[in-house]
Amino acid sequence: VQLQASGGGLVQAGGSLRLSCTASGRTSSSYVMGWFRQAPGKEREFVAAITRNGGNTLYADSMKGRFTISRDNAKNTMYLRMNSLKPEDTALYYCAATVGTITDRAKDYEYWGQGTLVTVSS
Repeated sequence: VQLQASGGGLVQAGGSLRLSCTASGRTSSSYVMGWFRQAPGKEREFVAAITRNGGNTLYADSMKGRFTISRDNAKNTMYLRMNSLKPEDTALYYCAATVGTITDRAKDYEYWGQGTLVTVSS
């Protein structure tokens, strides 16, 4: 499967963005999917994940209540709605997919997109 992330951009603190991740090559419903991010000079960190049918989600504690992950398998697309953005949310956001179970560990994801940059100004 190939993953294409989009939707990043420049936003002011307190603003919102919606990221998209479109899968091609194989139906996205075959995969658990997730979002990770990497800020300059920092390690990649888990953001959120969603099961194949969208019935269960998993969030990093710092994203709970501000970020919402969802998916539309008919469109082979996963989304990340980000509200109340903060300057510390500035990062390259990656989408990923795994044939395994829902997880927050990057090493468990076999497939990765190229990333989309989110910049939050203060």
